[in-house]
Amino acid sequence: METALATIIVGVGVLSIVSAQQAFHVENTWATNSGIAERLANEIREMTLNLPQHDPVTGAAFWGPEGNETSLAMYDDLDDFDGTQGNGLIFSAALGNGPINAQRQIIPNMPGWAQTVTVHNVDPFNITTVRPDGSTTLMQVEVIVTYKSPQDTSPREMTRVSWIHPK
Repeated sequence: METALATIIVGVGVLSIVSAQQAFHVENTWATNSGIAERLANEIREMTLNLPQHDPVTGAAFWGPEGNETSLAMYDDLDDFDGTQGNGLIFSAALGNGPINAQRQIIPNMPGWAQTVTVHNVDPFNITTVRPDGSTTLMQVEVIVTYKSPQDTSPREMTRVSWIHPK
């Protein structure tokens, strides 16, 4: 009887340790992914920080990349990063164009990660109000970083970073 009781006590103790270890690994993975997401969002912020709002030649008359700007390396102003349809740009391993760093280079070995960049004009007196493209002197840049692990059926938003870019 004492042996059976001792076996149960030791078994419950070992099971508790294994369960705690598994919970630690899950939380550690989440923390690692959260840190990676913040890094990817800040890479975009650093890349766009010193760009002018609009093209030096066409000004605010043209929103998005100009006709001759066919690659990321040619984007010379902030509104280029809103894409050709104003739906933003997506940099992802699945598309083969990202995620990217502040030097506009693809970061290798990051399957499942994506950065979505959108640019909007906002009202100078109420920055929560979006205005038509090119209509104000304030721009809001938003980066959404998602991750789709091999076990996930769809990507999960890991972080969302936005900032105001004054003229």
